[in-house]
Amino acid sequence: MDIGVFGATGVIGSRVVTEALRRGHRVTAFTRDAARFPARRGAETWAVADWLDTGSIAEAIDGLDVVVSAVNAGHGIADTIAEADNFVVGARAMVAALDRQPRVRLIAVGGAGSLEVTPGTRLLDTGAEFTRTLTEVLGVPAEYAQVVRALRDALNIYRLSDRQWTYLSPSSGRIEPGERTGRFRIGGDQLLVGGPDISAEDVAVAIIDEAELPRFVQRRFTVGY
Repeated sequence: MDIGVFGATGVIGSRVVTEALRRGHRVTAFTRDAARFPARRGAETWAVADWLDTGSIAEAIDGLDVVVSAVNAGHGIADTIAEADNFVVGARAMVAALDRQPRVRLIAVGGAGSLEVTPGTRLLDTGAEFTRTLTEVLGVPAEYAQVVRALRDALNIYRLSDRQWTYLSPSSGRIEPGERTGRFRIGGDQLLVGGPDISAEDVAVAIIDEAELPRFVQRRFTVGY
């Protein structure tokens, strides 16, 4: 397949590029700044595209089979908090671009905060427990809740769309480089508990699995150990 990756220089996006190439797909890696093109490149093609601009996205994804959005709103925690609304702007831009390119499937990566901890109760709705998760478990400021809410709002934008979208909310709050095992649990809207944080490599495996064999079109799913 022809797969495009927004956020290709990030922790998850770079591993999606690697995983897709490993399986023999043709990959276009997108970044907003050509200065971020890596000095050492693989078989992927690098291109500039703005994930906040409908026209730029629509032009970039023309001819693709699947586009993966693994973007971050900023560089570093403080910048991401300050730019959290970009997740909503980007989701709207992506939906509008998919309206122009309706044959392209989207897999967007979000966060765990909108997953349910009990039926009808999302993690971000648990008050003090949610704050404790942010500050003690993830080690980020309580203000990071703005990012979690923006990712929830982005999911809701996709849910109102009739395009071919899939939203991945990894059950791990912290996703770091690690081992590619190819072994993990898959769920729907409920938080998967009981395991360690999933590696970025295995998140990439889950993404390309979904690209190759769609199971969650117009749905959200989660992965975890």
